[in-house]
Amino acid sequence: MAWATDLLQYIISGLTVGAIYALVAIGYNIIYNVTEIINFAQGEFVVLGGLFAVFFAGTLHFPIAVAFFAAILCTVCIGFAMERFVIRRARQASVLSLIIITIALSILLKGSAMLGWGKDPYALPSFSSGGPIMVAGAAIQPQAFWVIGVSAVVVICLTFFFHRSTYGKAMLACADNPNAARMVGIPVRQMVLLAFVLSAAIGAAAGVIITPISLMEYERGALLGLKGFGAAILGGLGQFLGALVAGLLLGLAESFCAGYLSSGYKDAVALVLLLMALFFKPEGLFGSGEAARLKRF
Repeated sequence: MAWATDLLQYIISGLTVGAIYALVAIGYNIIYNVTEIINFAQGEFVVLGGLFAVFFAGTLHFPIAVAFFAAILCTVCIGFAMERFVIRRARQASVLSLIIITIALSILLKGSAMLGWGKDPYALPSFSSGGPIMVAGAAIQPQAFWVIGVSAVVVICLTFFFHRSTYGKAMLACADNPNAARMVGIPVRQMVLLAFVLSAAIGAAAGVIITPISLMEYERGALLGLKGFGAAILGGLGQFLGALVAGLLLGLAESFCAGYLSSGYKDAVALVLLLMALFFKPEGLFGSGEAARLKRF
């Protein structure tokens, strides 16, 4: 039946886009887990990842696998410089001041991307050859499997890293009490630097895997950042599983809105869900109450 095919198509599209929102939300969570600040330049990491991949694959004609890792490396270098030369120098500032600094950095990165790549959108070839896969009349792009697969791997690895590894536990300790962490020998500055590097790498990976499906351009960072932030709040700040679930829910909500109402309203879904979460459940679906601090701001 046509309605069943349409429903399946909307679900597939929603899960694919939602996985990207989940990766952006995870980037927010990594830095929040260590510093308790919100990095509003996270959306720009996604854009830079996609644009760097276009440069390596389209201009330099690198194989797509090489372009993938080269784009992540370049974006990681930017995240490294961002923490080392800006955030670290302002480490005595308040959390609110640091958040404002990340907004300024976001604007700077956006302008730099416009100067470097211009205002035109760019595309990448799919990671897998072949046409769409038909399932019950719905078309699934092969790239969608890459998007969902990479997102699942990232969530599993980060959950293990933060809850099972020594470095992950040290990063969480820095967020809870940085002074106590220093007293027991944890290098807090290195942990914060590692958080920005991981966040930049995940954002860049999201940008590369989404570019074959959705064109990448310099100004997409703000909207991706907003939707990723909405997923982070909805899932619970600092919760990686929550970010994944909330990102997928947000993607599904957008897809159904575009399919059954109007595509003109789909970008408002993230804002509506964000406001509802802040008003009615500020700790998020999987949060423990820490996100409720945002409501008191």
